[in-house]
Amino acid sequence: MIKVLIVDDSAVARELIEHVLEADPEIVVIGCARNGAEALAVLEHKRPDVITMDVHMPGIDGFETTYRIMTEHPVPVIIVTASLDPQTDSANFRALEAGALAILPKPPGVGHRDHARAAAELVQTVKLMSEVRVVRRTFRPAKSLLQQPPVKAALPAPIKVVAIGASTGGPIVIQSILASLPVGFPVPLLVVQHMADEFIRGFSDWLAGSCNIEVKVAVQGEFLRPGTAYVAPGGLDMGIDGQGRVTLTGGKAGQHLCPSVSHLFYNIAERYGGHAVGILLSGMGSDGAPGLKEMKDRGALTIAQDEDSCVIFGMPAEAVKLKAAQHVLPPDGIIAMLLAVVKR
Repeated sequence: MIKVLIVDDSAVARELIEHVLEADPEIVVIGCARNGAEALAVLEHKRPDVITMDVHMPGIDGFETTYRIMTEHPVPVIIVTASLDPQTDSANFRALEAGALAILPKPPGVGHRDHARAAAELVQTVKLMSEVRVVRRTFRPAKSLLQQPPVKAALPAPIKVVAIGASTGGPIVIQSILASLPVGFPVPLLVVQHMADEFIRGFSDWLAGSCNIEVKVAVQGEFLRPGTAYVAPGGLDMGIDGQGRVTLTGGKAGQHLCPSVSHLFYNIAERYGGHAVGILLSGMGSDGAPGLKEMKDRGALTIAQDEDSCVIFGMPAEAVKLKAAQHVLPPDGIIAMLLAVVKR
């Protein structure tokens, strides 16, 4: 059985999450806490396999609670929040910096048209995160990634664009990559992150707050600019047309993931050939792997995140199986290679 602790200041939310989780025979809720202080007290005598955590709570909020958990009682934490305020959304992602593994919207009430889908996603995420091994966080300043020796890569053509795709476990790695790029980075970057649509704006704002380059949600028809990272909006596939402008299109009938990483990678392979870098990061499933193979076949430089650094080694593993990734690297290696090849 997967033991779950629910932390939320709303009694209605606690009851709903408990109802959703305990409907699955493999999950049992071992406790509920109304705030961070109560959650930390529970952890003194109970050991859950997963914690669902709200962010905005009185007293000790979700960010501080997650930080304390990861330094004192490491347990996989999933942020489950209803906050959709554009001014505060980015605060949800600070919990990822503190060690949370994923962020999801709270499921709507029973009877809502999206209840079944959101409930299934929450249950699936709890099961996946229960298998992730977390360790005590020390939060010591890391050695500058810019000082890491680059991995040598054959590069027959100058780089004109970088495409990045990720799912579960990807946001914090995307942040580390973009935050390591200097002012004046000479090429644009395109980012597809599997995430609930309502969190994309906050995700982009959170990234922008820690980067020297510009980060923004992509807009239909805008021309790509060097030194800018374009995040795909929720529910739209992102690509580039023949004039170097962003194209945003609805997914195909029956398409499970939109935006799709593979859609971006296939498009970049067609438009840029060997003048591109494709990077596939942590995530479950196989999205991105076939597209990365197409990029490689067209001469692009292709990279997958390594298993040891992934929260979920699903998408990169599929890329490795397809022999789509020329290099399999941890985040610091990805950054060092990216800086080296773009500079060249």
